[in-house]
Amino acid sequence: ITWWPKKILLVLLVLSAPDDFQEELVIRPLHSGDVYASFQFRTLWETDFTRENKVSHYRLFPKSLGQVISKFSVRELHISFTQGYWRTMQWGQPFLPSPPGAELWVWFQDSVTDVDGTWKELTNVLSGIFCASLNFIDSTNTVQPSASFKPLGVGNVTDHRFLRYATLPREIVCTENLTPWKKLLPCGSKAGLAVLLKSEKLFHSSFHSQAVHIRPVCEDEQCKTTSWELRQTLNVVFDLYTSGQSKREWSLFKMFSRTLTEACPLASSSKIYIDITDNPQGEQFELSPATPLLSQAVVLGDRRTFSVYDLTQQITFGTVRSLNLLIRWTFSEGDMLRPLLHAERYVAGYGLQTGEIHTLMYNNHPYRSFPVLLLDSVPWYLRLYIHTLTVTSKGKDNKPSYIHYQPSKDRVRPHLLEMLVQLPPNSVTEVTVQFERALLKWTEYTPDPNHGFYVGSSVISSLVPSIVAMDTNNTRERPLFSSFFPCKEESSYFVRVYTEPLLVNLPTPDFSMPYNVICLTCTVVAVGYGSLYNLLTRSFQIEEPSPGLAKRIANIIRKMRGVPPL
Repeated sequence: ITWWPKKILLVLLVLSAPDDFQEELVIRPLHSGDVYASFQFRTLWETDFTRENKVSHYRLFPKSLGQVISKFSVRELHISFTQGYWRTMQWGQPFLPSPPGAELWVWFQDSVTDVDGTWKELTNVLSGIFCASLNFIDSTNTVQPSASFKPLGVGNVTDHRFLRYATLPREIVCTENLTPWKKLLPCGSKAGLAVLLKSEKLFHSSFHSQAVHIRPVCEDEQCKTTSWELRQTLNVVFDLYTSGQSKREWSLFKMFSRTLTEACPLASSSKIYIDITDNPQGEQFELSPATPLLSQAVVLGDRRTFSVYDLTQQITFGTVRSLNLLIRWTFSEGDMLRPLLHAERYVAGYGLQTGEIHTLMYNNHPYRSFPVLLLDSVPWYLRLYIHTLTVTSKGKDNKPSYIHYQPSKDRVRPHLLEMLVQLPPNSVTEVTVQFERALLKWTEYTPDPNHGFYVGSSVISSLVPSIVAMDTNNTRERPLFSSFFPCKEESSYFVRVYTEPLLVNLPTPDFSMPYNVICLTCTVVAVGYGSLYNLLTRSFQIEEPSPGLAKRIANIIRKMRGVPPL
C-alpha cells in the first residue's frame, strides 16, 4: 500500500526535473600532419540547487558535483588540467583554451558571507574529487579580478567580490586525474565516445587538456526557465612524429587504440564531426568511410564545414558494426590561416637580482584595431616595479584606457595587474615591467630549487572582429563546440588567449653547506664527547698477568691430588 505512492512520487520527481545528455567528437586535421581531437560532453538538468529542500535524486548529473554546488553556493565553476602548451601559430585557435597546469575560477552566490573561507574549503573538496593538488591553492596564488572572467552563464554579475581565480602552473596531469573525470560521465568509459579515452594514448601526445565547466543557462530565448549545464571537455593533439607514424595517415584505432561500436544509451545526441573546410573536393586528404551528412557552423569567427557521423543511427556502423574513421593525406602542402590574436611572454635580464617581464600581443588583422584585456598574476617573491611599466605599439607609447593594480604582500597575496589596451591593426604591442627577486626563507624553497619557480600564464580576453556574421541566439540548437562562449554581437566573437608560463630562477643558497656543517658537528661531538664520557664513567682495575702453561698444568695436577695450588 505504501510502495505505490513512493513509486509515483519518484516518477513525478523525475518528470518534473528533466535532464539531457549529449556527446560530440570534433576532429580537425592540421596542415602540419598532426590531428586535433576535441571531446564535448554536456549534461543539462532543469533543477535548483539553491533551494532549501536539497536535491536528493540524481540521474545523469553527477551527485558529487551537485552536492558541491549546493553546499558551497556556487554560481559558476570552471576547472581545467592541462599538460603541454597550445601552439597557436601552428595549430590555430582551440575551441576551449586553457593554460598549462591547473586553472580554477569560481563565481559564488551573493548569499555567501565568507568568500575566502568558502573558497578554501571548495579547493580542498575539489582536490579530493579530481585527485589533484588543488589543496595547494591559498591566498598566495589567488586573485580577485576586477574586469576579467565575466560569468559565462545566466546573469550579468558585476560584483567581483564573489569571484576567485587561481592557477597551479606546475601541476602534472596523469591517469589519476583522468579516471575521476571519466566517472562523472553518465555512461562512464563503458559506452559511447568515452570508450576512446584510453590513458596510455591520450598522454602520449603533444597536448592534452581536460576540463569541467558548470554554469546556469537559458532554456529558451526569453530565458523564462533555466537549467544547470555540466560540460566536460577533453582536447588532445596527436603529433605525427612522436606517435611513430611513418606516413601521414590517421584513424580512430591509431589514435585511441579503439573503434566505436555504439553510442551512449543515455545520450540524446552522439555525433562525430570531421572538419573538411580546407578539403572541399578531397584534394588534401581522403576520408573514409564517406558520409552524405554535412553541416556548417560558425566557429571562432569563421564558417566551417564538417562531415557528420551520427552514432545513434545503426547505418553509421555498417555491416561490421564498428566505426573506424580513416584520414589519409594526399597533398602535404598548405598554409594555415593565421589567428587574428596571438600572444607570447618571456623573461629578460641577467643575474639573480633584477629582471624584466615582456608580454607580446599580436594583432594580425590587416585594417581593424580592437581592445584586449590583459590579466597578469605575479607571485609575491617577484617584486614588481610598477613605475617601470611601459606599453608600446609600432615604436610609440600606447596608453591603456584602464589599469587596475593590486600590490602584493609578502607571503600573503600575489600581484594583480589588469589593463585594457587598444591593439592597432597589423601590429605587435609589447608590455614590459621590471622586477626584483626576493630571497626566500630556507624552508620556503622547493625540493628542487635550482629547477626554478613557475609563474602562471597571462590571460588575454578580447572581442575579435568576425569574418562572417555570428549567431547571437545562444539557445538555438547547434554543435556543442560552437556554443560555449555566449555571443551578443554579430560582428565579433569572444577569444581568450593564454601565454606561456614563466620559469624564473631565484637566489638560492648552497644547501650542501648545512649538510657539511651537520657532518662536521657530528664528528666533533662523537670524538670529543665520546672520549670525555669514557674518562668520566670508565673504572680502572689492576689485573694480574695470567700464569704460564706449565704452572696451570701443575695446578690442575695439585688440585686432583688435593694439594693447594702454587
